[in-house]
Amino acid sequence: MADTQYILPNDIGVSSLDCREAFRLLSPTERLYAHHLSRAAWYGGLAVLLQTSPEAPYIYALLSRLFRAQDPDQLRQHALAEGLTEEEYQEKLEQVILGSEAAQQHPEEVRGLWQTCGELMYSLEPRLRHLGLGKEGITTYFSGNCTMEDAKLAQDFLDSQNLSAYNTRLFKEVDGEGKPHYEVRLASVLGSEPSLDSEMTSKLKSYEFRGSPFQVTRGDYAPILQKVVEQLEKAKVYAANSHQGQMLAQYIESFTQGSIEAHKRGSRFWIQDKGPIVESYIGFIESYRDPFGSRGEFEGFVAVVNKAMSAKFERLVASAEQLLKELPWPPAFEKDKFLTPDFTSLDVLTFAGSGIPAGINIPNYDDLRQTEGFKNVSLGNVLAVAYATQREKLTFLEEDDKDLYILWKGPSFDVQVGLHELLGHGSGKLFVQDEKGAFNFDQETVINPETGEQIQSWYRSGETWDSKFSTIASSYEECRAESVGLYLCLHPEVLEIFGFEGADAEDVIYVNWLNMVRAGLLALEFYTPEASNWRQAHMQARFVILRVLLEAGEGLVTITPTTGSDGRPDARVRLDRSKIRSVGKPALERFLRRLQVLKSTGDVAGGRALYEGYAAVTDAPPECFLTLRDTVLLRKESRKLIVQPNTRLEDSDVQLLEYEASAAGLIRSFSERFPEDGPELEEILTQLATADARFWKGPSEAPSGQA
Repeated sequence: MADTQYILPNDIGVSSLDCREAFRLLSPTERLYAHHLSRAAWYGGLAVLLQTSPEAPYIYALLSRLFRAQDPDQLRQHALAEGLTEEEYQEKLEQVILGSEAAQQHPEEVRGLWQTCGELMYSLEPRLRHLGLGKEGITTYFSGNCTMEDAKLAQDFLDSQNLSAYNTRLFKEVDGEGKPHYEVRLASVLGSEPSLDSEMTSKLKSYEFRGSPFQVTRGDYAPILQKVVEQLEKAKVYAANSHQGQMLAQYIESFTQGSIEAHKRGSRFWIQDKGPIVESYIGFIESYRDPFGSRGEFEGFVAVVNKAMSAKFERLVASAEQLLKELPWPPAFEKDKFLTPDFTSLDVLTFAGSGIPAGINIPNYDDLRQTEGFKNVSLGNVLAVAYATQREKLTFLEEDDKDLYILWKGPSFDVQVGLHELLGHGSGKLFVQDEKGAFNFDQETVINPETGEQIQSWYRSGETWDSKFSTIASSYEECRAESVGLYLCLHPEVLEIFGFEGADAEDVIYVNWLNMVRAGLLALEFYTPEASNWRQAHMQARFVILRVLLEAGEGLVTITPTTGSDGRPDARVRLDRSKIRSVGKPALERFLRRLQVLKSTGDVAGGRALYEGYAAVTDAPPECFLTLRDTVLLRKESRKLIVQPNTRLEDSDVQLLEYEASAAGLIRSFSERFPEDGPELEEILTQLATADARFWKGPSEAPSGQA
């Protein structure tokens, strides 16, 4: 049973992102701006391969080489002509690769790539199944011998030097006497060569911290970031205003020098660029996949505004200050001033990274969010893909809930995403003492509503939400935002903004809450019993909410094990819609207040106790979640793959290249993404991976000692 979650069917669903109409409405200059930003995003997205696992860059290079020589149809015909059956073509990858045109043209190189990554690609050795530190999993944010203790020490070091972890990786080497030496490597185009920039060069040196030597270097992903910078320079020519131009100049500075401070400056200009037709953001952004929770994965998106849906979000923004007062914590725990953000619905043209979200609230820098503001983005064409639900594939719901669920899942998700991003991530204050000792709250008058006492803890200068709450920060914050969405969707004004009243409004509320409790059950797929940890922040958050609503009792939520029509284990989730306001709302209110108070006060011990308590997965009755997890794995539907378009510059015109929603279409989209420099990128990725290969030992050898 444990291995089934790592097996994907050959007929996995594939969907295309539709942005044809949005692209058609762009002016020639806007298209050029979007094109070069898209190129920057796609180039930068290759860094994610180097942030994931030792074999990932080689897998990409191998597949790129394979499909440059033959497109999917040609490869299939070639394999069938070589004597493989259709089924064997789907399943015997080694035979397909070694018999391919690419292997015939370059036998040693293709065989070498396969030998480097083939076994690792298929290995189900426990440590290689999921992301984690040391013996707990695999990651290339850290060398293979780093432990959670190393990660904590490095974070303390970074805090002491006022350096952000977002664009760093950590490498540990142990000398002959058993003493660890740490390298903190910043992502940048520049390496050790002299630079006029004093902001970063003064940081590039050796340190002694708590008895351990630290060396701060830079130049990580240098040739990849060089290509990002080149495209940002080209995009700058077509910027619509000075905010965009200055934003791009700071991003260029950031990626060239390795400076997060420059990226923050760029983000300030980005916040000030209100309501652009072409929206984008790029950099080392989300920390979900860092096992410690501090390092950002490279991400870049380019999208075009959807004016009709954006009008609804603008109305939500206009009501935000009043709606914030409805949240269940005292005014002192809310930001001193609500900084009215942009909130737009966008159709994605490009999203480079490890996944595509339905909504975004950025930047993630606490100091900017508290004092300068943020932007909210709902990704309309991504939501449209997420809405698509086949009745026969709807698991764990009662039959009489399914039609209602299909009818209202899309509209309810629009409401939830809007509230989650704007009033979830956009709410709440952090209590901070700055470097001069000044507080941003009144120590005498502000009272902790949970204890009735004065505030006992806060964030010191240099500390951030991510650095302080580390491994639980991302999931805890997603849980807070999801809870805000559930809580505020009960407010009639919110539903009126989205055009729902009366019985329709009640159905939207019911399906939104039902979707959350079902999602909490489905989340069990992303829990690893062997390591007692969660592999996905949003899924953990939804499970925690399910636990809170189950704990509320009175029959609000029930999960009943059943036997399916196929004779195999099944389950049914029920939500009593008559008790959402009377039982569900008070339970969520208590939970939300605790989440916010612990976050505001930087109470890590209290926050961990609360959150990890609800996130624990056991087989204790009545739910028996570990047993239910087996049922979830048995009934799971694989997540859809998403095919994205490309843009191509022909003379001075930008063309939109679209692809069919199939595995072949997905492959073609990648093959045509880098038409001129595919071979160069393969070489760059394998060279960068090989240069650091010593930091990760063989797949079966636990990391220890000399790296």
